[in-house]
Amino acid sequence: MTEVDIIKRNVARHALDLIEPGMTIGLGTGSTVEWLIKELAERVAQGFVLTVVPTSLKTAELVRKIGISVVDLNDVDALLLTIDGADEIDPFGQLIKGGGGALLQEKIVAAASQELIIIADYTKHVTQLGQFPLPVEVIPFGYKNVAKRILASGECKSCILREKADAPFITDHGHYILDCNYERISNPMELDLFLHNIPGVVETGLFIHLATRALIGFPDGRVEERKFR
Repeated sequence: MTEVDIIKRNVARHALDLIEPGMTIGLGTGSTVEWLIKELAERVAQGFVLTVVPTSLKTAELVRKIGISVVDLNDVDALLLTIDGADEIDPFGQLIKGGGGALLQEKIVAAASQELIIIADYTKHVTQLGQFPLPVEVIPFGYKNVAKRILASGECKSCILREKADAPFITDHGHYILDCNYERISNPMELDLFLHNIPGVVETGLFIHLATRALIGFPDGRVEERKFR
């Protein structure tokens, strides 16, 4: 395993302490969450019972393989917590997410949860959002016009249609993703509102005032907890 893999596994093991038998939780998408699923597999094999609201088809497939029940968000009265990763997290708990292409469902599940707990390695913790290109989910019809509107603001350096195997990447809900390079995002809330006002934009990868705390892993084995509210 690489150093980062070891850190992610360590963070995932710490996150296990947040999950109690019989809970129904939201579970995110991405490499750090995949380590959490691997760690959960051992507990499930020993009789640990858990129900998951997945944030993507990929996560749903992974948890089903290890024997965890999957339930639709519409069939859940309340979610005590969701555990997810992030592409960037700032000191105030604002996030950029969507590198894995599941940002729409991730945000819906996060907003439905009493707590959103982020698990990440230290490289994801930044002083200011923006080095990671901001994913913006858009409907396919007129996506080029959306990109033009984003670039016309003058703040975005580039706006690139995400591709997979030389074709547009398609989200679980049939949309495209524009990866927008801002370099520095000085006001995440203002930018989020601007993007949502562009017809054709479905959702952005800016997660504002959603994370309640984060578990951040470091190379020396430390896992630090950051609380945001």
